[in-house]
Amino acid sequence: MTEPSYLAAIRESYDTVAAAYLSVVKRPTELDPLSRAMLAAFAEVVSADDRGPVADLGCGPGLVTAHLAHLGAPVLGVDLSPRMIELARRAHPGLDFRVGSMTALEIGDGELGGVLAYYSTHHTPPESLPAVFAEFHRTLAPGSRLMLAGHVGDGERLRPTEAYGGRPVSYESHLLPPDRIAGLLEGAGFVITARLVQEPAEGATRRSGTLLARKAGAR
Repeated sequence: MTEPSYLAAIRESYDTVAAAYLSVVKRPTELDPLSRAMLAAFAEVVSADDRGPVADLGCGPGLVTAHLAHLGAPVLGVDLSPRMIELARRAHPGLDFRVGSMTALEIGDGELGGVLAYYSTHHTPPESLPAVFAEFHRTLAPGSRLMLAGHVGDGERLRPTEAYGGRPVSYESHLLPPDRIAGLLEGAGFVITARLVQEPAEGATRRSGTLLARKAGAR
């Protein structure tokens, strides 16, 4: 099966910027209070549910993965970029990190107690999101939880040529309205349980949105 071209662009771009990304990205403890609270709430509910591990999809260098582990959640990290996974394994040798794509996870049906997609789906073209969300749904146990957070907008399509210290990138970003993302999740079989939309922080230009959802089924 031929890999979609956008996946190759994401992989190559994040392999290129991995070290610079790690040097500038905020640590979870440096996030704003609402973002920290949403992560803590997600870790609390998946731990209480006890339906299986959480997969941090698009985990990058593993900062949020390690944060969830610190909060008590059983967690593994998956990222498309081998270089990102190399950095994650080096920094957090006690955690499970895997190279993989959220479009075709090497995880069995219903094995997961949670899925976290933290600023990791906005590079996916909108027409490909239903397949990605279906894959999230497939791997989750009935009643298990999803947290999706990321940049949102009014449908803008951004094509940066460089990022993280001027290093070249070839990915695109798609800033969808939160309601559209919620509708796609509902179409994939999720029940939305909470939404948070945050206006840009000082010095920033993009809104962010967080959606908490549950796979329909056992509670």
